[in-house]
Amino acid sequence: MEPPRDIFSYAKYRMNPAPFLPMSKAEMDRLGWDQCDIVLVTGDAYVDHPSFGMAIVGRLLEAQGFRVGVIAQPDWSGPEPFRALGRPRLFFGVTAGNMDSMVNRYTSDRRLRHDDSYTPGGEGGKRPDRAVIVYAQRCREAFKDVPVILGGIEASLRRIAHFDIWSEKLRRSVLMDAKADLLLFGNAERALVEVAHRIDAGEAPKAMTHIRGTVSVRDAVPEGWTVADGSGIGQAARSATGDKVVVRLPSYEQVRDDPVLYAQASRVLHQESNPLNARALVQRHGDKELWVAPPPIPLTTAELDGVYDLPYARAPHPSYGAARIPAWEMIRFSINIVRGCFGGCSFCSITEHEGRIIQNRSQVSILREIGEIRDKTPGFTGTISDLGGPTANMWRLGCRDPQTQAVCRRLSCVYPDVCTMLGTDHDPLIGLYRAARAVQGVARVNIGSGVRYDLAVLSPAYVDELVRHHVGGYLKIAPEHTEEGPLSKMMKPGIKSFDRFRAMFEASVKKAGKKLFIIPYFIGAHPGTSDEDMLNLALWLKKNGFKLDQVQTFLPTPMSLATAMYYSGHDPLRPVRRESGQVFTAKGLKQRRLHKAFLRYHDPENAAIIREALIRMGRSDLIGPGKQHLVPRGLR
Repeated sequence: MEPPRDIFSYAKYRMNPAPFLPMSKAEMDRLGWDQCDIVLVTGDAYVDHPSFGMAIVGRLLEAQGFRVGVIAQPDWSGPEPFRALGRPRLFFGVTAGNMDSMVNRYTSDRRLRHDDSYTPGGEGGKRPDRAVIVYAQRCREAFKDVPVILGGIEASLRRIAHFDIWSEKLRRSVLMDAKADLLLFGNAERALVEVAHRIDAGEAPKAMTHIRGTVSVRDAVPEGWTVADGSGIGQAARSATGDKVVVRLPSYEQVRDDPVLYAQASRVLHQESNPLNARALVQRHGDKELWVAPPPIPLTTAELDGVYDLPYARAPHPSYGAARIPAWEMIRFSINIVRGCFGGCSFCSITEHEGRIIQNRSQVSILREIGEIRDKTPGFTGTISDLGGPTANMWRLGCRDPQTQAVCRRLSCVYPDVCTMLGTDHDPLIGLYRAARAVQGVARVNIGSGVRYDLAVLSPAYVDELVRHHVGGYLKIAPEHTEEGPLSKMMKPGIKSFDRFRAMFEASVKKAGKKLFIIPYFIGAHPGTSDEDMLNLALWLKKNGFKLDQVQTFLPTPMSLATAMYYSGHDPLRPVRRESGQVFTAKGLKQRRLHKAFLRYHDPENAAIIREALIRMGRSDLIGPGKQHLVPRGLR
């Protein structure tokens, strides 16, 4: 495999960064622009900060020499707001924002949320349901012949036919429904830069069918390609190799009509997720072929540093005035040090979007950003709120052998056990923490991202460093469950691993003479979870003195392995067979509420539903006033 082109190696012909990317014609006039090359449409407020994907995309395109404008949270009732910056010379880039619009708008029980942390004032309702589709349609209505390119997490996780919990049905690829020209998935900088320059050179985006990290629509598989069939139940599609091999997934119509084939499609998709050996995928939608190129090659450390060193204003756009944007308030003193996650948890979308290969920033770049926060961010009092990312402690961790990594098809580097080829040395991260604390003007560096405890236990020095300097009272840990049944479907380690970390943490706390606590996170109603599993979890919580405030029930997000279990009743972690055992999932509202209630057994409002369940389960011995009881008796 040839190394990809450096994203900063393209010719640049305009190098005067705007204070903020313009959101109005007046701003364009002040910059001396008569037209934008690219207009980005986003469901979030425009915050010019590298924790906001749209800001990264905009500043990266600006660094390539393009004039980039932003239309943030437009009124989608008609096309006029999408004409606010005039006709873009090259294309519209459309994203729902940092969050999936449906996850942003609805709870796991499909109740409407009334707030939105990515909106000024935290106001809800400022983006449409299925924002990518709606925005793309309005862009097309505004300027019919301007290309529309989709990106961001909503588009990424809907790149193939997918189950949609909000409509309780299988939906087509979002590229088909949006009628856009191209879809970029994952961390899309590499594809985006190439696409932008090729459009600028006069190439139509619909002709760009072999760029890694893109999804396009074709009439047929082109000549010269070998099709490896992965559309049948149990087929691995591994026999064909070479540069021109494409793996066929079950068609949209097949997965729509046969849930077992949906599990098969999910399994094949995830097997073809390592960018070092993944092959292209093709999925028939009616009379068209959806062509999914292999995932993008991860950015090098130098490239990632370049992305985060771009001239961000590190603030919300001035048009918002004094309005508070909760997401910005939460992250303005935090720093992303990594991308990706090799945990592979079946319910999580991080791996599907960012990949399993960790992309690391250099220590020099991270320390430079700390200085930027200190010098430029209003309200900084000396505390960095986080050095993290999807996981706090994966910086500079990864496969020790490039040849092994190039052929590996494991879905997780840490499940069922930590891979013997995985480098787990936390010493560089400890060094980073110490260097960050030493930056002039920095009084404290907290770690706010969740710690992967099965890795942390391999480095007692790391646990000590956390306890002594980087935990502000509470540390977030996500064991997710205590029982082997659900844990095996989640691809999470057994509870003994958490117990080991907790013992190490508490020993370090005692040695440091501090008062610190662990906040564990758990999931109810995950595929593979029975009522008995939730009861055992509740008893474990009581025994260990945990009274949780924040709890969650499983939400089947598009494309995850756990969603395939939820929809199909089959386990795509193993070869799919019709005769294989069914995976039970709590789907009814009453049972889902019971699972959530078990997580908050101590809340009086949950006592009645738990009592009813305990009687049904033959566990009336757990009802009463004693310490051994889970809930009190009800009033007669």
